[in-house]
Amino acid sequence: MLFFSTLISSTLITISSQSWLGMWIGLEINLLSFIPLINSAKNKMFTEASIKYFVIQALASSTVLMSIVVVPSLSAILGDEFITMIMNSALFMKMGAAPFHFWFPEVIEGLSWLNALILLTWQKIAPMVILSYNLSLNLTVGVIIACMMISGFMGINQISLRKIMAYSSINHLGWMVSSMLYDQTIWVIYFIIYSLMSVNIILVLNKFNLFYLKQLFYHMKTNKSMKLFFIMNFMSLGGLPPFIGFFPKWITIHALVTNSAYLLAFLMIVLTLFTLFFYIRITFSSILLSSAELSFVNQMSSYSHLVVLSNFISIMGMLGCVMIFNLT
Repeated sequence: MLFFSTLISSTLITISSQSWLGMWIGLEINLLSFIPLINSAKNKMFTEASIKYFVIQALASSTVLMSIVVVPSLSAILGDEFITMIMNSALFMKMGAAPFHFWFPEVIEGLSWLNALILLTWQKIAPMVILSYNLSLNLTVGVIIACMMISGFMGINQISLRKIMAYSSINHLGWMVSSMLYDQTIWVIYFIIYSLMSVNIILVLNKFNLFYLKQLFYHMKTNKSMKLFFIMNFMSLGGLPPFIGFFPKWITIHALVTNSAYLLAFLMIVLTLFTLFFYIRITFSSILLSSAELSFVNQMSSYSHLVVLSNFISIMGMLGCVMIFNLT
């Protein structure tokens, strides 16, 4: 509870700070709070993940600090754009965006599901808020396209559910950063909806202790309600229209097209189809398996009301979003 509370407060320090140094201090407290949470279980994989995470985050934090110190003294020589690119690169590394993503799938592979959920959602807030203050356009566009390409191509061959979620996160980071270019509100909406979808999927995976596709298929054969929730949530994560996951992508595309970023919007839509392909591969294999399932109603009682409610919001939330969007 101590480290979890400091983890939350460190992000709030970073968000509310009025100086670059205060933001850096918040990032450091965040790093030192998350490592004990990773390393709480006596497991070699957790230890390895914590060491990898510490090395990368320390490198990124030192680069952020260097760019903060360099700004007043060398900005006239190097130029503001170059210093902004250095800081942005460090922040992209901290959040695991491509092409600075090399550590992210490896670290997440050594985590428990609840720690993975923190890394996929909460740990991205502080770097993204700092990034939104000062963006380098050229670097950001390159990162967005890299996120789309790498997440699609690398995710196709994965059998580990944690790595699939990691590459999915990299893809969604590309969408969030692109929305950040033109409208700050859109990335906040995107992040909240992405977090909701991640919570829905990871709570079920954690409940049944599933880490690989083969385990997932086996459980889906005997569990009709889990099959329904999984199909809906993965389709929502892919951004198919009836589900809430389509809404943030819709408003992001609208913002890009309104600002005449037609080529970027086209590339993002086309490259996201690769991630949608491996989502559909996961769900279709469970649909097509013939199995003797128990009745749906009996299985619903095994889920908590919170899980059922959050899944219902994910499935039916698009309707509410469309109504709010049209009314405003």
